[in-house]
Amino acid sequence: MCWSAQADLVAGAAVAAVGAAAAVRAGATRRLPLAALPLLLGAHQLVEAGVWAGWAWARTVWAVVALPLLPLYVPAAVWCATRRRSAAWCTLLGAAVAVPLALALVRHPVAAHAHGHTLGYAVGVPAPGLLLAGYLAAVLGALLGSGDRHLRLLGWVAGLGALACALLWRLAFVSTWCALAALASVLLYRWAAVNPSSSASTSPTEPPGSGTG
Repeated sequence: MCWSAQADLVAGAAVAAVGAAAAVRAGATRRLPLAALPLLLGAHQLVEAGVWAGWAWARTVWAVVALPLLPLYVPAAVWCATRRRSAAWCTLLGAAVAVPLALALVRHPVAAHAHGHTLGYAVGVPAPGLLLAGYLAAVLGALLGSGDRHLRLLGWVAGLGALACALLWRLAFVSTWCALAALASVLLYRWAAVNPSSSASTSPTEPPGSGTG
């Protein structure tokens, strides 16, 4: 969690270990990028321990993962696993969000400030409300529209978590939500070993295996 460097280290190591196991379970299949998401998010939490220590490189690496990478990676990984048309559209939306976020990181140094037991980040992002809406739509939309009950559960947990973090830790929303998303991503461990046909919900107008949803 983001409550301290020690908490980030413990949670990050645990989530990364689950992510490594999920990646092994998925094997060399198109489900691997999404199965490895907990590994990425666990490493992300480990990096935040360096932010608590005041390391400038850790602030930059943390922001690169949290801001431009995740809104592109998550829907792209969902599309890779499911081939759903909705995930493809969410990937395009994620790319549109990632570009201005990446430019903001190039143009402005990343600042981090402690707010009690949480961290708030400042990057100088333009139109933050609009970009945040696009960010959440890309990530949550891909999961909720995946046609897979396990991924929908992850989407709902992450979505409700985003609402809770916005209400409870407004100044540290990005940090707290990324921590919650990391913990929620361990749900992918079970998904990684489930037969795709047993977890997919196919609409009446879309034959199984069409991959056009």
